[in-house]
Amino acid sequence: MPDASTFAATFAALYVAHSVGDHWVQTSCQSADKGRPGWVGRLAGARHVATLTATKLALLLPVAAMLGLRLSTLGLGLGLGLDAATHWWADRRSTLAWLAKVTGKAEFYGLGTAAHPAHPVTAKGAPAAHLGTGAYALDQSFHHLWLLIAAVLITTI
Repeated sequence: MPDASTFAATFAALYVAHSVGDHWVQTSCQSADKGRPGWVGRLAGARHVATLTATKLALLLPVAAMLGLRLSTLGLGLGLGLDAATHWWADRRSTLAWLAKVTGKAEFYGLGTAAHPAHPVTAKGAPAAHLGTGAYALDQSFHHLWLLIAAVLITTI
């Protein structure tokens, strides 16, 4: 059984890699298209998840080597595979919107968008720039949950 420091280092590396892969590595085209219906959206999501997973491996493996972490190939495969599948699912957008609806979070999901009754506006009443939406917050927290689960799988299998 691994110790808590192995889990902590694995989770930290995955968390940082997630942020880098989701924001720096993801292309504008992937971001714009991954929520589109049909194969265009599915393939854009798959390309995003492939580069995101590669980013996670590219950061996790050197950290594990430098810290002497013992991680199994099976654990890496299962943890990163589950993380990739859930990331792709959530990034299809309609799926996460559905989850928000069935869990009573639909109003929060729409927060920060022009569709929300309390959307931010300028003094002239036009939509105002802001740093995020409820959909983005729910998206990231969903991904963080699965990063935690992935880290547990990676360090215990």
